[in-house]
Amino acid sequence: MGHQIKLDSHGEMLLQQYRELRPTLQQLSDEASQMLHHALREQGIYITAMEHRVKTEKSLTGKLELKGAKYKTIDDITDLVGLRVITFYTDEVDKVAAIAKRIFDIDWQESVDKRKLHELDAFGYNSLHYICRLKTGGPRFELQMRTALQHVWSTIEHDTGYKGDVKMPREYKRQFSRLAGMMELIDDEFSRLRIVLTDYRRQMLALVNSGQLADVPLSAETFRSYLELHPFDRLNKRIAAVNQAEIWPVSMMSYLRVLESFGLETLGDVQQFIDENSDDAHQLALSQLAITDLDILSSNTALQYLCLVYVLKHDGGRDGLISLFNRINGENDSNSMLADMMLEQARTLPFMQKKVKK
Repeated sequence: MGHQIKLDSHGEMLLQQYRELRPTLQQLSDEASQMLHHALREQGIYITAMEHRVKTEKSLTGKLELKGAKYKTIDDITDLVGLRVITFYTDEVDKVAAIAKRIFDIDWQESVDKRKLHELDAFGYNSLHYICRLKTGGPRFELQMRTALQHVWSTIEHDTGYKGDVKMPREYKRQFSRLAGMMELIDDEFSRLRIVLTDYRRQMLALVNSGQLADVPLSAETFRSYLELHPFDRLNKRIAAVNQAEIWPVSMMSYLRVLESFGLETLGDVQQFIDENSDDAHQLALSQLAITDLDILSSNTALQYLCLVYVLKHDGGRDGLISLFNRINGENDSNSMLADMMLEQARTLPFMQKKVKK
């Protein structure tokens, strides 16, 4: 049989106050979490989870049995409603806190920044705790802010009974402390690495926008930014002019792998690739499109012809063209036919004639 809880008259009075207040507490829990969720979304802060709850009668009864005399009225208990926000990074805890300060009234005397306690084995408890009240008034509530790793560690501690009523042997306590230190270091390093990567990304984008492309490594992120400069527009318009065609926008990100397979390593290499092959790509496009009445072209047309010319100029031949079409269109039997047709039409063009003479 479990422990039978018996409350004194003061505890019973507090419990009765709680029962009367419970509908208000439930409404407060929902409203406070919605307000915070909306404010975080508005500021573009991505969190891993948000929890909110009203303390159960069973949990409150246990608390009142232990320290009911500490509270004069039910309003003195600050965690009847609890919100918990879990972030990915340590610096985001401070961002959540800044937003909480803006939308709630904070009771600074009751609030605790446990991150500043620096106890060796306290990693899981290192969350930031604010005691808050809605600006419109009403009961106070607790807001916990912690990282995902802190949350995981806290759950592990709870699950293993580390903070339980059985005294933990010294060797196990030491192991826990070491692991907690490692987790704290990992948490800090993830945040530091993110700041470093964000700075690097900004530097790369600044180089893209300033035109110093030779210094920018080719990657998904930098290529996407480069495309915002519309580097293929001029050639697209030249090709479209043949049939007065409309240009239909499509993604060109799938060509990144093709460009990398050509050995292009920087955006400067991509720019050079465009400059060196544009006239020949235009000629190849003309040889195909002039005999059609196509009046709509996708925005990757210029890039496709540039790639075709590059393969032909670098002795890729039929196999190189088939490989390129496989990458662009996915593997299918018609790619061989396309390659043969492309070779046939390219043979008469100046850049191919030069290759033959060599």
